[in-house]
Amino acid sequence: KNDILQGTLALLVLKTLDAQGPMHGYAITAHIQRVSADLLRVEEGSLYPALHRMSQDGWLTSEWGTTEKNREARFYSLTPAGRKQLALEEESWDRLRNGVTRVLRYT
Repeated sequence: KNDILQGTLALLVLKTLDAQGPMHGYAITAHIQRVSADLLRVEEGSLYPALHRMSQDGWLTSEWGTTEKNREARFYSLTPAGRKQLALEEESWDRLRNGVTRVLRYT
């Protein structure tokens, strides 16, 4: 299964935009899938509500633009608040990963 662990979608989107700059939704999902070697897939039904929520929280801004295929799309960018949130999300992920690793290594 390629389901994204609940709570990691924001981390993946924020990290993608931090690394790549402004992107439209499809490009975000394609980047995550490509970089993860097809291990992770973000469905549109999850992505767009998350982008909307992150915009409302002030982590992202968006503006209309034209894609490489000459289509109108909304391009998302990280805000300073989004960069701060990314740092918090990365710290949270590290704690979760460390906890899971401890449980898996327990004998």
